[in-house]
Amino acid sequence: MSPDGAPGPLPMVVIPGMLCDESLWSDVVFPEGHEVHHLALTEPDVGEIAEQALSSVNGPFVLVGLSLGAIAGFEVLRRAPDRIAGFCAMSTNASAPRPEQLAAWRAMEQLISDGRFADVVETTLPGMFEVPSPPAKWADRYRSMAYAVGPDAARAQLAAQANRTEAFGALRGARCPSVVLHGTRDALCPPDFHRSIAEALPGAGLRELSDAGHLLPWQRPGAVSDALRELLAEAERARPSAPRAPASSAPSTT
Repeated sequence: MSPDGAPGPLPMVVIPGMLCDESLWSDVVFPEGHEVHHLALTEPDVGEIAEQALSSVNGPFVLVGLSLGAIAGFEVLRRAPDRIAGFCAMSTNASAPRPEQLAAWRAMEQLISDGRFADVVETTLPGMFEVPSPPAKWADRYRSMAYAVGPDAARAQLAAQANRTEAFGALRGARCPSVVLHGTRDALCPPDFHRSIAEALPGAGLRELSDAGHLLPWQRPGAVSDALRELLAEAERARPSAPRAPASSAPSTT
């Protein structure tokens, strides 16, 4: 908070998706003058991830999440909507897990238990981009990030995915500026997922990025950067100003 009592710049809490880390955002230009806190997905429960986000900063903040990171953001909205000054959800799903998803995640967990984490990475790779067989530079970049995340965190992320719940009620209760981003060729989270999210979030903007897949911060970093800059500016305009202390009067000489 500044000396005159005005609130300081809003911080940002940024949460990646499954098998992703801070390097997911390396091409994104975050707005200057605002602290950016990157959260690692290491907890096996969406609620625990939400509590990590809430404890990472004091006061209101702008939350940015991709995929599982946005799902954790939905839980933050459910628990503490007054703390969220702005919300960006991208490449995600607000519905409860489907039976086929639960079965796939159990199979991945078994692969990890069997020491076959590399097979999990290869299983997930085709859904990350706009085509199942992306160019080598993208595939290698994804593999490098996933191996940096590692099998232990991946197992926790699978558990968090499995215990998430439907989030539309929490979205309808949001009272902050919001934007929803998605790629038109995201096979994991198709466009109708995001239209439903934007319809539930009061006043949310919806941005469709043509011919992009799941990992928007890599494939469309300029569009993501622009969306975050505009969201943060809107969040700053919408936040209440701290009241100024009354000016002290000079002592009377009469």
